[in-house]
Amino acid sequence: MSTYDNLPVYKTSYDLLLGIFVFSQDLAKDYKYTLGENLKKETVDMISNIYRANSTQVNRSVRIQSARENLEVIRLFLRLLKDLKQISLDKFIAINELLESVGKQLTAWKNHS
Repeated sequence: MSTYDNLPVYKTSYDLLLGIFVFSQDLAKDYKYTLGENLKKETVDMISNIYRANSTQVNRSVRIQSARENLEVIRLFLRLLKDLKQISLDKFIAINELLESVGKQLTAWKNHS
């Protein structure tokens, strides 16, 4: 078992979380404390599931599936923020590229498990 902080999926997820924290500072007050907070919480939950999936063989596939579900909720929140014009197209694309990378890595990990 490699340490969680050496996993590529963990590193990409962490970069995603940092990006979300940075852009959420600029959200309008109406969205900062609702969608912004939920988005951050969901991303932290995803990283927690990745850590837990790596730390034990028991329930690994369940944890990976939970992380994939977190990922889809994050996607939904981001799309909503884009539609509400709270995130620029450039930031939206950059965050989505990280989401795609995490999603592919989680899928490959689940298939390998």
